[in-house]
Amino acid sequence: MNGYGSSSSSSSGSSSSQPNPEVLMDQLKNQLAQAYAEEFLETVRGKCFEKCISKPGSSLSGSESSCVSRCVERYIEATGIISKALFSQQR
Repeated sequence: MNGYGSSSSSSSGSSSSQPNPEVLMDQLKNQLAQAYAEEFLETVRGKCFEKCISKPGSSLSGSESSCVSRCVERYIEATGIISKALFSQQR
């Protein structure tokens, strides 16, 4: 994190200096990744649970387990396809 020595120079430099854009970008990327992971888990939980779990209990039946696995795999695959399409449009 301290590859450019920015944190030591910013703490000893003037208080009116601008934050390092690279540090800000890294923080933003981390926050977006965390938000994406949380949204992903919430969506998978909601959609796959609703689709696959007919009688909630203390454990999953074999068919429920298979259904959840397939549901998660499809969601991951669809998310990858959408991401690739969005990134290719940006270029």
